Amino acid sequence: MTRPSRVSCPIDLEAPGKRFGHLRVPHSSNRSAYGWIGVPIGVIVGGAGPTVYLGGGNHGDEYEGPITLLRLFQELEPERVRGRLIVLPMTNLPAVLAYQRCSPIDGANLNRTFVGDPGLDHEPTKAIAHFVEEVLFPRCDAAIDLHSGGRTLDYVPSALARTGPDDPLRARKLAALRAFGAPVSYLVPPVGNDNGILGAADRKGVLALGTELGGAGTVTPTTLAVARRGVLGFLAHLGVLDGVPEPGPTRVVEVRPEHYVWAPRAGLFEPAVVQGAEVEAGALAGWLFDPDEPERAPLEVRFEAAGLVLCRRPIPMVERGDCLFHLGADLAA
Repeated sequence: MTRPSRVSCPIDLEAPGKRFGHLRVPHSSNRSAYGWIGVPIGVIVGGAGPTVYLGGGNHGDEYEGPITLLRLFQELEPERVRGRLIVLPMTNLPAVLAYQRCSPIDGANLNRTFVGDPGLDHEPTKAIAHFVEEVLFPRCDAAIDLHSGGRTLDYVPSALARTGPDDPLRARKLAALRAFGAPVSYLVPPVGNDNGILGAADRKGVLALGTELGGAGTVTPTTLAVARRGVLGFLAHLGVLDGVPEPGPTRVVEVRPEHYVWAPRAGLFEPAVVQGAEVEAGALAGWLFDPDEPERAPLEVRFEAAGLVLCRRPIPMVERGDCLFHLGADLAA
């Protein structure tokens, strides 16, 4: 039995028109015993058509989503929309305001918190995740959650789907990726008990995509342009909007466990390649220097597999286990 949400929504999500407000996420703290966090939410309801969730700020140091969705919400009017758009531009608001991946309040990573638990008064991240999965997604036909690499990763602008050969939505996800039209689209295999937002969407039968639009803790005109055109293309593909330019070609790759490169020890990392490069198995990824022994020759770090470099770590100081790169390999026909 699904436990009821503890989050209240002050705006009507059903009536025609355009409205904006703030979800009331309970948060009892030293500052406010009966307080709540106001997470921005908007809705645009036009004519008959699908309901689409548009999310950004799931991780607080990824700003392509918030900027793109705030601008689109301001520009779109109900007369142009066939269906309904539910927009959460800054889903994990405390993290967005703090420029942190995880919430500064409860330390939780929203995209690992879709666990079916509405949380307690000191667990706002659980409450937000539960509201999205149990209140919003049952209303939705499709969803897109806009991510980038945040402060610790930097990506070739990409869209992604979590899917495998047995996924009943696989063909529709691939078509939606092509409609989004990012320079690269990549597939990641499903995982058991997926506690991310794409897993939540799968559980509710919602066609959902994610993105990795850039990163390094910033935005650029290029990454914002990919985000904007991609969201519009996704909505056009679903029949929600007209007058959207056709997408450009997208390179579809898949990401497997052997495509990741992790730091084998702490140190100062000098990369040998940049994202967008093509590498062979055994190719040099970079050198890892030991600050405590500057006379010591650096450790060579190499790729285990061949593929396209999708992302790199932009921060040179690393600890053992930090992700330095990951690749994607072209999807077999």
